[in-house]
Amino acid sequence: MSERLAQAPSFAGSWSKLDPPLTPWIADVVGSLNFEQMTPVQASTIPLFMKHKDVVVEAVTGSGKTLAFVIPIIEKLVRRQTRLKKNEIGALIVSPTRELATQIHSVFALFLNSQPHEEREEDEPTSSSAPPPPPEPTYPPPLLLVSGSTSTPAEDLSRFHSTGADIIIGTPGRIEEFLLGRGQKSVSVKEFEVLVLDEADRLLDLGFSASITRILTHLPKQRRTGLFSATMTDGLSELVRVGLRNPVRIVVKVESKKLLGMKRKAEVVEQVSERRMPASLQNSYITCRPSEKTLQLVRLLNNERNLSSSRFIVYFATCACVDYFSRILPRLTSLSPFTFHALHGHLTPQKRTSTLSKFVSHPSTPANPSVLLCTDVAARGLDLPDVDVVVQFDPPTDPKAFSHRAGRTARAGKKGKAFVLLCEGRELDYIEFLAVRKIPIKERPFLKDDERNTGSMDEAADDERRARDVKTLLQEMQKVVLTDRDLHDKGVKAFVSFVRAYSKHEASYIFRIKDLDLVGVAMSYGLLRLPKMPELKDREERKDWETVEVDWDSYAFANKVLEKQRLEAQEKAAATRAQTEAAKVEERLKRRELKKMNSSWSDKKKSREARDLRKEKKGRKREWLKKHGMSVDVGEGEGAESAKDGGENQAGGDERGVRMEDDDVDEEAQEEWEELAREAKMAKRLKKGTVHELEVNEMFADL
Repeated sequence: MSERLAQAPSFAGSWSKLDPPLTPWIADVVGSLNFEQMTPVQASTIPLFMKHKDVVVEAVTGSGKTLAFVIPIIEKLVRRQTRLKKNEIGALIVSPTRELATQIHSVFALFLNSQPHEEREEDEPTSSSAPPPPPEPTYPPPLLLVSGSTSTPAEDLSRFHSTGADIIIGTPGRIEEFLLGRGQKSVSVKEFEVLVLDEADRLLDLGFSASITRILTHLPKQRRTGLFSATMTDGLSELVRVGLRNPVRIVVKVESKKLLGMKRKAEVVEQVSERRMPASLQNSYITCRPSEKTLQLVRLLNNERNLSSSRFIVYFATCACVDYFSRILPRLTSLSPFTFHALHGHLTPQKRTSTLSKFVSHPSTPANPSVLLCTDVAARGLDLPDVDVVVQFDPPTDPKAFSHRAGRTARAGKKGKAFVLLCEGRELDYIEFLAVRKIPIKERPFLKDDERNTGSMDEAADDERRARDVKTLLQEMQKVVLTDRDLHDKGVKAFVSFVRAYSKHEASYIFRIKDLDLVGVAMSYGLLRLPKMPELKDREERKDWETVEVDWDSYAFANKVLEKQRLEAQEKAAATRAQTEAAKVEERLKRRELKKMNSSWSDKKKSREARDLRKEKKGRKREWLKKHGMSVDVGEGEGAESAKDGGENQAGGDERGVRMEDDDVDEEAQEEWEELAREAKMAKRLKKGTVHELEVNEMFADL
């Protein structure tokens, strides 16, 4: 640690120079941590805080803000003339996330666990064989108030009364419940000393403004308040006006060597112009096509690993993206030496704590590096030790988060690298955007598989090679996805969530969804087919997409429970389709029958009129035949007889014809009823599943 600090040019003197000086046992703890020199923010803040001044501290990430309020809080409680009672609190630290609150709690616990203990006074002598009672700590341990299944608000109150904690650390909602809810009558703030709002801008961004206001109103006005943040916003200015009294503003700025010949200095100022990144951070961007982002990430991890980096953080836009890539990347051949951890806001509090603990405790080496895939839940405040490289796979939707993400490396003076992947085209305007925000960044050449970033290959051959490399990785990812349907579902969910997040980017004039090659993005995600969504409709680049042939009926989940649910759902869907088709057939039959019933009166009337007309015609014909036969000559009797017979026969034929036509009507009706019965029978067979839907459609195609 001391060697690392010696490399840093940003220290402001020895701890022994503080006025007033530190309590001996607190100075011993600081020395045991190998913090031989104070950072500028510590040298400026601690004396003011200890001299009863409100402070507003704005400093770059990794500048030592946590110790700048931990030490003065403990000093103020130690220097009290009277000890706090068991139901009284002396200090309150409000943090935006449970992870940051847990980290701050661990720092307080480290100091208080190292305090000298008081020996117990024995009222009565005990036998020499009995062991002496353990010494009692002078100051109780700090109390952590965060959400989680292991601790409820009632349990928080019970732990407070049992320990008599003087220092409370927690998230806004849980602290509000502690002070204004269950503990309103039993938790006293009469002797309250110090309030600290850590990462205050984030507290407002997450919508805790109302909770903070209620907490401020509940606490006594005669207190010291410290507001700590890496950035200053208009909302914070209003909070400073309401919650602090004549505060001193402290700004740690990083200035150019060319201007002042120094890297960082701290001043008590009203307003300064500063660089918002640590001087020891090497900040770079890589330009690539959307289809090449995953390929560049893979190459970047391996390239930095070859340069002896062993601990990485990779930021994604959404929780779904973290969840998906944490399952895909470990199964890629080129990333087999890496150990991956996933952290995002949809995990349970216990899982998030466990993941952070595993990442921090992992014995990372270049032979076995560790990678934390995460969202902005791990962008602020967390002191993750020895992070060598930060990669922003997706630029943050909130531009203020950029410096916080990059600030997870190059902490406490140690050197670090940060990269962001930007797509060719409009996204390159983000570089100028960062420059306006005083975030310096340099271009890192496109990474090729053999790291020959400058070569004699012509543009056409280079394009062909890049397309081939993308296709190779795409096929490897798709091969992994085909092993488990759950990966396909998570991939589609991640892609859709990314598109939604991109479309809502705060720098929307730079990150415009209509300018982004979404098919290329789908390739970088290793999707099997493009999802149906309006953003992909009428996209010209769809012609470059090749859908993977998959038997979706047999494409199974690796998880047996999920697969059982899929099969049950599939059977249920098939039965529902069969019932639907059967219902359609029955509906057609009903409509046909109803049509006949509704039109029966007019049809029968027309039929009766037609029959009456036929009978009239037949009668006139019989009369004509009889009349014609009677007028024939005798010589022609045979003919007349024949004619008469013919007439009679014809007349008989006409009568039979009437009967035959009536029979035809009856036969037609009979055929219709038989057809209805046949259709009803087929509908029942379709419902039972003994006949296929296609056969029914073909049979009744004329309906």
